Amino acid sequence: MVHIGKMDAGQFCWLDLAATDADSAKTFYRNLFGWTSHEQLANGGSFTRLRLSDHDVGSIYQLRETLLDNGMTSHWTPYVRVNDIERAAGRSARCGGTVVVDPFLVSGVARIALILDSVGAVVGLWEPIAVDQKANGHA
Repeated sequence: MVHIGKMDAGQFCWLDLAATDADSAKTFYRNLFGWTSHEQLANGGSFTRLRLSDHDVGSIYQLRETLLDNGMTSHWTPYVRVNDIERAAGRSARCGGTVVVDPFLVSGVARIALILDSVGAVVGLWEPIAVDQKANGHA
C-alpha cells in the first residue's frame, strides 16, 4: 500500500527508477534490499511497484526505445507530495523553475508532473488520488 496520504505536503514521498534494463534493476534491488516487484497497469502500459514488508518503496519502469536510442541513461526521480498539482506546477514556474512534464494522471495512483528547479535539477510533484475519487472514477 502507498502511504502517501499520511505524508504532509512538501515531503519527499516517492521514487521512480527509469531503467535501461528494468528486469536487471528488479533483480539487483531484490538481491540488495529484499524489495519485491509487483506489476501494475497504468495509462495503457505498466510499471513495477517495489515493496518491502508489504509497503511500497518506489517503482521501476522501462525506458522507451526512443529515449534509449537518444542516449537516455537510467535515473531516479524523487517526488514531493503536493495538495494541488496544478497550483504547485504553476508556483514552480513563478519561483524560477520550468515545468517539463505537465500534470497528468497515473491511473489509480496519483497525478504527477516533472519540473526543473531553479538550478536545473529534476524533481517530481505528486498529488495522491483520494480514495473516493478512485471509487467514483473522478480521478
